[in-house]
Amino acid sequence: MRERRRQLTGVVTSDKMDKTVIVEVERRYRHSRYKKVVRGVKKYMAHDEENACRIGDTVRIIESRPYSRRKRWAVEEILERAA
Repeated sequence: MRERRRQLTGVVTSDKMDKTVIVEVERRYRHSRYKKVVRGVKKYMAHDEENACRIGDTVRIIESRPYSRRKRWAVEEILERAA
């Protein structure tokens, strides 16, 4: 079951809440008509149990049970620490 959950990689943009971070995930895609590469950005609220993430960290988030009204993702691991 755990391996079927969606995983996304992004950068932490906010860590002001308790046990919650906001992760900005970027995806690039080619526009259907104009064929230009477009940068799409979406923000996800993710559960961070140990409050380990800091702004600028690159993290992997995984789909999980609903923690609150807007929080349905959890931080799986910190891939790279901010400088």
